[in-house]
Amino acid sequence: MTEKEKMLAGMEYSAIDEELLRELNETKETVHDYNLLRPTDNAGKLKILKQLLGHIGDDNIIINQPFYCDYGKQISVGRRFFANFSFTVLDEAPVTIGDDCFIGPNVSIYTACHSTDPTERNSRREWAKPVTIGDNVWIGGSVTILPGIKIGDNVTIGAGSVVVNDIPSGCVAVGNPCRVISHVAAPD
Repeated sequence: MTEKEKMLAGMEYSAIDEELLRELNETKETVHDYNLLRPTDNAGKLKILKQLLGHIGDDNIIINQPFYCDYGKQISVGRRFFANFSFTVLDEAPVTIGDDCFIGPNVSIYTACHSTDPTERNSRREWAKPVTIGDNVWIGGSVTILPGIKIGDNVTIGAGSVVVNDIPSGCVAVGNPCRVISHVAAPD
């Protein structure tokens, strides 16, 4: 298996593999171009997002600049997606976001995992876990979502939260670590 195949399979892989570094740099160039577009150039932004991301639910997508990601192709967003300024996605594994999701400013989604052992970490070996976010989710500003997290449908994550465990559908969750504080009825 190539290191990329290992990465996509959730296996340990070398983060300094030449093929992966080439793809990362190509994505950085595309993201750079996206971030340099005029804020009102919606057609230009949509064109780049369609090339960059793995799936877009419809043309009603807004990702305010600046936007950052590692590969782009592992990111899937549903219909009517909105992300505010400084949305960062480390998409070494799939990041799947449902319909009608709103992402506040300075939100980060991480899939890459690193050893806590310094010697292992310094080998540049890592692995990745997917992140899944359901439909009708609002992620408040400056939220961090860690690798392997699943967030259900009809959820609000409060600003500044650090999501370290799965969040069930139909709730409001806040804090560090993020925890459910109330439940909400599903929309009609």
